[in-house]
Amino acid sequence: MSIQRGKDLVEGSSRSPGEQQQSATPSRYESQKRRDWNTFGQYLKNQRPPVPLSHCNCNHVLDFLRYLDQFGKTKVHLQGCMFFGQPEPPAPCTCPLRQAWGSLDALIGRLRAAYEENGGSPETNPFASGAIRVFLREVRECQAKARGIPYKKKKKKTNQSKGNDESTSSMQFS
Repeated sequence: MSIQRGKDLVEGSSRSPGEQQQSATPSRYESQKRRDWNTFGQYLKNQRPPVPLSHCNCNHVLDFLRYLDQFGKTKVHLQGCMFFGQPEPPAPCTCPLRQAWGSLDALIGRLRAAYEENGGSPETNPFASGAIRVFLREVRECQAKARGIPYKKKKKKTNQSKGNDESTSSMQFS
């Protein structure tokens, strides 16, 4: 796989599937999804021995995500780095560039949809595996710590209404 294809793979689209264009030209999302799917298929073919899609599992997906890290553009400070935990470090350092969590999350979403569109069953979808969710959560937390920006869980809204006050009826994000 070429470096350019690896870079193209993780550049996502902000367009949702519901916003697809009605013309014959596929939407940006659909084009990216097809490109991602083809690249993942090529990655499996390049394995020694080649892996048929029917034998693909979450471990192949995790290896693919780790492979993509070499094309990343996001500086992720290591724990020993003097800039670890600083959102805007004052000087350059030798910490590695990695794929941003959001790019990986969007990529998995597109590949998950493409798998089912190409005949895979939702029950056997390797992109929907719990191991993938755990991996993405760990990447998110690691990158947040390295930048000094904690990701906070959204608090679930309780159904205890205290009148018609708008502040209790609107969803709060932290």
